[in-house]
Amino acid sequence: MGTTYRSGKYRVERDLLDEEGLEAIAQRKIYSDTHPRLTERLKDSLRCTVPKLKQRIVHSLPVLYWLPRYSIWEYGMPDLISGISVGIMHLPQGMAYSLLASLPPVFGLYTSLYPALVYFFFGTSRHISIGTFAVLSIMVGGVTERLAPDSNFLIANGTNLTAGQVDIQARDLYRVQVAAATTVLGGLIQVVLGLVRFGFVGTYLSEPLVRAYTTAAAAHAVVAQLKYIFGVSPKRFSGPLSLVYTLVDVCSLLTKTHLPTLVVSAVSMTFLISAKELNSFLSPKLPVPIPVELITIVAATLISSYTQLSSNLTISVVGEIPSGLSPPSLPNVHVFGEVVGDAFALAIVGYAISISLGKTFALKHGYKVDSNQELVALGLSNAVGGFFQCYSVCSSMSRSLIQESTGGKTQMAGIVSAVIVLVTILKLGPLFQELPKAVLAAIVFVNLKGMFKQYSDIPQLWRSNKIDLAVWLVTWVATLLFNLDLGLAASIVFALLTVIFRTQLPTYSVLGQIPGTDLYEDIETHRGVREIPGITIFRSSSTVYFANADLYLEALKEKSGLDISKMIIYKRREEAKQRRRERRAERRAQRQAKREKRAQSAMQAAAPETVLSVEEEEEEAVSRWNDPSSNEGAAPGENGGGNGTVFVIPDSARHADEQGRWEYLKGGAPDCASLGSVSELQDEGSSSEDTLSRDLERVSLGSLGKWTWDVHSIILDLSTANFIDTVAIKTLRSIFRDFDEISVDVYMAGCQAKVVEHLEVGGFFTESVTKRHLFVSVHDAVLYCQNHRGAATMPSYEEYDEIQRSTAL
Repeated sequence: MGTTYRSGKYRVERDLLDEEGLEAIAQRKIYSDTHPRLTERLKDSLRCTVPKLKQRIVHSLPVLYWLPRYSIWEYGMPDLISGISVGIMHLPQGMAYSLLASLPPVFGLYTSLYPALVYFFFGTSRHISIGTFAVLSIMVGGVTERLAPDSNFLIANGTNLTAGQVDIQARDLYRVQVAAATTVLGGLIQVVLGLVRFGFVGTYLSEPLVRAYTTAAAAHAVVAQLKYIFGVSPKRFSGPLSLVYTLVDVCSLLTKTHLPTLVVSAVSMTFLISAKELNSFLSPKLPVPIPVELITIVAATLISSYTQLSSNLTISVVGEIPSGLSPPSLPNVHVFGEVVGDAFALAIVGYAISISLGKTFALKHGYKVDSNQELVALGLSNAVGGFFQCYSVCSSMSRSLIQESTGGKTQMAGIVSAVIVLVTILKLGPLFQELPKAVLAAIVFVNLKGMFKQYSDIPQLWRSNKIDLAVWLVTWVATLLFNLDLGLAASIVFALLTVIFRTQLPTYSVLGQIPGTDLYEDIETHRGVREIPGITIFRSSSTVYFANADLYLEALKEKSGLDISKMIIYKRREEAKQRRRERRAERRAQRQAKREKRAQSAMQAAAPETVLSVEEEEEEAVSRWNDPSSNEGAAPGENGGGNGTVFVIPDSARHADEQGRWEYLKGGAPDCASLGSVSELQDEGSSSEDTLSRDLERVSLGSLGKWTWDVHSIILDLSTANFIDTVAIKTLRSIFRDFDEISVDVYMAGCQAKVVEHLEVGGFFTESVTKRHLFVSVHDAVLYCQNHRGAATMPSYEEYDEIQRSTAL
């Protein structure tokens, strides 16, 4: 063996390698060495040493790893500036997004405080900002409004309920309990999934699915804020199609729009959009972005306070904001059963958004994010926050971008932002009591602009990938119509079905060789390849498993042109006919021998000296029967080509140094060493050229497919398979068995080590099918087939025409 390289070319000289030869050279380890027993792995996980204990503690509390190495001079000032910028964004977003959750604004500030502190200790991302997020706020709002609708809190006046009067304080108190219970349950789900190393669950939410889901959630957020924009009071709907019902109800109430509220909303949105565009234009020249939302809130609060908008124009305002922190309280466990589905949806969506942002920043700045630890950190942030009346959190796209773009280096920026929120809660909260809710709704509208830009994914996906486009559209429609919880479930199911269909319906191809190389490509998609004569190289674009095993077999039959089932049935039928002919011939021979014996006895009585012995007479009868030039004792149509040669198969393997031996299954002709004596296959009474032509035409155009000698070897390229199950193993066994019955050799090539292990464990290899049928590459298998069976050439249809003409002459 050897390899030479010169001027961009390389040349390799080595022996042909099958799996046995590869294992001998590469010295593959046995299965038990690479796969320890479950008991051994369990013992190793429970074995405790000082280094392992230290490693586990540091892994569970990542802050112990980076905080001792924290450089104040290098990271202090960037984290301070970044934390102040993010903290200023927390204030308006926390209060605005709490309206999406149908909760008082102060609970949005709580949600911006406690979870960020918990994530500081357990998180592994340095740049994401944990807190309120529009999508999760909408999902929480759906739960609170479903379990605590206004109709359950109407004020009773004697025995009647006062029309339109709602006990807001009691309603908000119960909604806070529902939101906190949902958050705690969702956090516990995340912690459990993280501890069992289920962090990969986020990978099932593909990017098209997440983007479509957030786009549809933005539509829910817009519809939820319309009542604050127009100052109307639509009915509250829940369940499927609630978005449509709400939108129809809002449109029917547009004639009752509160004009002062609409003016405040329009002015606020105009100012926010203009200021954000100016901010984007000046961003290269500004060290930190302008806090547009905070300026809007402060200005609106001042104007509302001095002009008394709430009393003079009846504009709805935030209302009382208690100062100080509320003590922790246990969640209402009685609602766990009603919110478990919503909690799971919140856990999965929140984790998917957080891990996608975290990995994006980690890749950009060159560090690693542990997906399982992120799941635990996010779960603890939710679980602990739920005890302090917070609702579900995850990383915010806008705040995380600000934290990263303003120079944030670590989660110390999160601590700085939490301090700003804490100061606001303790001292500045009551100052925002006169803030109009329409301003907060306008902030939500404007901040959702980035999500609405995701509609541009549709034309891009149309050009790049139609299946991803289908996932995007189905997710968007399902989320709009079925709400956020059922929409997410339907979207995940559809996305998984697309994966199943793509593996169940892969592309099957026949490979040809690029001349002069060891490369093989699809002959249908490449013009510069040629098919190897007598060899069919078959490849599937995906792995073979139970869902596509039958389709794999059918595609192999179609691509090879060999209808195995019909051919085997035909062969066995002809073999049965041949056996019946032999039995009839044997019985006729016996009867003939008896008649001759009686005739001999009579002759002996007449002329004993001229009669042969019994033994000699029997030998003469058998010789006359076996003589092909004699028709004595033959059944009509049995001796010759009166029936035509319909099907030909080799009855033994052909080697390079021996000539092929072929058995004619119909016509009753003896085995032929060559195809030159076609005249022996024809009956003396029907030896015309038209008979053979009709037979050849009938077979070549009939249901038997190709002539058997077109393909003598089939190579299954399994390089795309990463696993193989028991159903696929049974399918491969049937392929080897069926093709062997028509003397077509089957080999496999390019099997990964894992696939070979699955074949061994599944009992695929036998005495007849060994590892010598597995080759390390397609080229090795092709060379072996050419050396093993390629020397004996098969006649073409043109050669048959020439044979017919020579025979007729």
